[in-house]
Amino acid sequence: MTSTVFSWIWSESFWLPGNITWADLEHPPPGAEYPRLGQVLYAVPLSVGVLVLRLLFERLVAKPCAHILRIQSGVSRPAQPNAVLERFYKSRTFPDVKQLEGLSKQLDWDERKIQRWFRLRRNQDKPTILKKFSESMWRFAFYLGIFIYAIRHLWVSPWMWDTKECWYNYPFQPLSPGQYNYYVAELAFYCSLMLSQFTDIKRKDFNIMLVHHLATIALITFSYANNMLRAGTLVMCVHDVSDIFLEAAKLANYAKCQRLCDGLFVLFSMSFFLTRLIIFPFWIVYSVLIESWEIIGPYQSWWLLNGLLLVLQFLHVIWFYLIARIAIKAIFKGKVSKDDRSDIESSSEEEVDANGRNHSSRGLNSKDASHNNGHPKVNAGDH
Repeated sequence: MTSTVFSWIWSESFWLPGNITWADLEHPPPGAEYPRLGQVLYAVPLSVGVLVLRLLFERLVAKPCAHILRIQSGVSRPAQPNAVLERFYKSRTFPDVKQLEGLSKQLDWDERKIQRWFRLRRNQDKPTILKKFSESMWRFAFYLGIFIYAIRHLWVSPWMWDTKECWYNYPFQPLSPGQYNYYVAELAFYCSLMLSQFTDIKRKDFNIMLVHHLATIALITFSYANNMLRAGTLVMCVHDVSDIFLEAAKLANYAKCQRLCDGLFVLFSMSFFLTRLIIFPFWIVYSVLIESWEIIGPYQSWWLLNGLLLVLQFLHVIWFYLIARIAIKAIFKGKVSKDDRSDIESSSEEEVDANGRNHSSRGLNSKDASHNNGHPKVNAGDH
């Protein structure tokens, strides 16, 4: 039974092009090695080490940098202690109209006062600016470091300049130490992101990001298993470029450097459009779809990998739509506007009373605590 399941999972007709068997890959040339799935699985326990490294980085590097930049924790004003409302809050953080009426009668409080209590209580559970700064600085450091490592490796690789080199003599392409290190580092990082996503700042695109992480992990793993490493390194490198500018823009935002934030956001928007809507679909996806078809022909796992690439491209379109909305607002307002994925409320949040009327607190428009002093939150397209 076990052998049957194993043979089904590792079916040669699924993983390999026609007329090629696993036995053909067991004897690489002297001094060479072909990828084996067991090698990249070391990234799973390594992801725990990445999480530990992140905690150390945030404590020993990010927080001291935040102190130098005078970034405070920004602790929200606490809600008035109330046992009844606290019990209700544990089951529901946004009471509806009928629940507001019931709580108002029970406590003899005005509904407006109860709404304000829930807003303040929700803000107590939201992450501070210091936490968001530390999270962004960790991602900025990783993306910058891994991109530098990748570009040094790819710059001397022929497939960066001629994508057809990804498919010549496929799958008999030796594994280089640079490819292995790059793959393991990226896979460990994205595994750690998927785990930490449940404890990090929760944004409106939580489900989209979860799909993104799962698709990325699957893409990295599958491309390694069937030795599509050359195309895989190009995909990962292209995705890391815009993230560097995104996280840098966030850092400038949290440090209240508005002009720097706006400039970095422009660079992020341009790099996102260039790499993910131009280079990725018309260079890399084209190579995997068309050039590989012409050179090696399609096979079962080929269809799966192309499907994963198209899922990523679909997500890119969604994210660029969000980015474009921010950019359009910036044109009219003269600065980067609030992100539609804003993840924190402030005391300026618009409230809706029992009759459905909007009440803005003191004329402020921002919902994000990081918008104080005119500094918006920048986090669209994050992955």
